[in-house]
Amino acid sequence: MITLRVVVDELVSDEPGGARRYTEELTRQLIATAPRGCEVEGVLSSVSDEQLEHVRRRLPGIATLTRLPLARRELSLAWQSGLSVGGAPGMLHAPTLLAPLRRHDRLEHQQIAVTIHDTLAWTHPESLGTGTTLWTKTMAKRARKHADAVVVPTHAVADRLAEFIDFGDRIRVIGGAPATTLRLPADADERAERLGLPERYAFTLGTVEPRKGLAPLIRAMARPEAQEIPLLIAGPDRVGERSATGVAAAAGLPEDRVLPLGRLEDADLAVALARATLFVYPSLAEGFGLPIVEAFKFGLPVIHSDDPALIEVAAGAGIAVQRPETADDDAGYTERLAAAIGRVLTDDELRSRLGVLASDRAKAFSWRDSAERVWQLHADL
Repeated sequence: MITLRVVVDELVSDEPGGARRYTEELTRQLIATAPRGCEVEGVLSSVSDEQLEHVRRRLPGIATLTRLPLARRELSLAWQSGLSVGGAPGMLHAPTLLAPLRRHDRLEHQQIAVTIHDTLAWTHPESLGTGTTLWTKTMAKRARKHADAVVVPTHAVADRLAEFIDFGDRIRVIGGAPATTLRLPADADERAERLGLPERYAFTLGTVEPRKGLAPLIRAMARPEAQEIPLLIAGPDRVGERSATGVAAAAGLPEDRVLPLGRLEDADLAVALARATLFVYPSLAEGFGLPIVEAFKFGLPVIHSDDPALIEVAAGAGIAVQRPETADDDAGYTERLAAAIGRVLTDDELRSRLGVLASDRAKAFSWRDSAERVWQLHADL
């Protein structure tokens, strides 16, 4: 039996977000698509029995779960230092950079593939914080020395990453897909009422962290092109001293024009997406841009920035708006976003065409396809 060991420690992380979802969805499909004579083993830090059982329930069909002798923080530091922490050798796949990156022998069927989701540690370190930035750069350097393959979600990330660190021909582009749990629930009407969804609204996902471009979008909603349509925001309202409601108030918008919904569970997010008039994703820097793929899944007209990863993922199915060079320089971004929103709201034919393009583009993204490509990657190694 050939075993693919997958680092699944993100499933017990305290931080909700893309890495945890990516790890769960990819691992589930690696289990489902395992070739004949192959199985998947999960590897994680020293967690409690309760946490171990939680992970086991999240990954039905996994052959086994192996706990390493160190807790998550200590394991991260140990692997950052190149220390051996136990665990059987063989094929190992890491959905992040958390991996035992040290010297190994490919001739003895030992191989390590890691995943780098974006280049924020190099381009926007302030969005990660000093500790995460340093850890990411250190692990990337270890990957340059010891990883047999490095998975990135887009060619845009591959190109940008090459400016900072050379992985040669070891880069593999394998994207993600919407969560399999992102689907309309039977009680959609009740959820819409509880969320207070208006009849027409623009929808976005993010925070007022400068990189996400949410402040220019909120200011765009104050312009006449937006036709006084409300903007609903999925995500935390406040980051540090800044808040979406604060930006809205400064722009002179009444309270009912910008409505932060907080973090939404998948069923609520599906309802909010399905009933939106359009989706706007103004982020200035992304590795993949999963929110626009989620919007495509529900046939939404999408407006997004011209970040290279978003351009690649959208592939012409949305309207791209030129970004400013930096988050501190609006440089007309507010006006360009407002103009794009106005076009979609006033042109019924355009809105309908974008909806068709969105639904078609959504078909290009599949976790099953991603998992099969990971299996092929390890077969090639």
